[in-house]
Amino acid sequence: MVTFSDIKNSKEISTYISKGNDVLGVLGYTEHGYGHAEKVARKAAEILILLGYEERIVELARISGYMHDIGNCINRHDHAQSGAVMAFRILDRMGLPPEELADVIGAIGNHDEGTGSSISPISAALILADKSDVRRSRVRAAGGSMADIHDRVNYAVHTSNLTVKPDTREIVLSLEIDTTISAVMDYFEIFLSRMLMCRKAAEYLGLNFELCINDIRLL
Repeated sequence: MVTFSDIKNSKEISTYISKGNDVLGVLGYTEHGYGHAEKVARKAAEILILLGYEERIVELARISGYMHDIGNCINRHDHAQSGAVMAFRILDRMGLPPEELADVIGAIGNHDEGTGSSISPISAALILADKSDVRRSRVRAAGGSMADIHDRVNYAVHTSNLTVKPDTREIVLSLEIDTTISAVMDYFEIFLSRMLMCRKAAEYLGLNFELCINDIRLL
């Protein structure tokens, strides 16, 4: 049985994550390396644990979350699909059975807001975990130099928490934003499509998605 530990200890997977992060650094994107991979893996698993999913589904969500951005080492464009193909080759060789392999590559191939949809609990959890990772530490610009709106918005976020409330069937993304760095409307300008994708992912899991910025509910 392929485990999350096997994935984290794979030199091959680690190399693709690192190289993909380097590529996006050259292109001016925020951090997409081990920090992002580990955070998405952890949060995707946490969502499904709190909703009562079985242990193996949770483990596959961890694996999907950790590997979801490996396609960036090829090209940012269509990285979800290329990452899914890469993941198929790697995980098939590691011995992941076809029924689990299909779930993982389906989740990876559907995590991008341009082409993706929630097609399984694993994919929905991955979308929510990935799109909610907005934080200052992802900004690469020295001293938080804010030439790019993505850098400015991420740098403005002091705290970001995605909270699952099983009893009320809610999942809430709460952000504290320094509006002297970035206006709330800047967040919507670049992240509205991601938030709408999160809402659909939450609905797939039987949850209501809420977005709160500076204690004000906006979605």
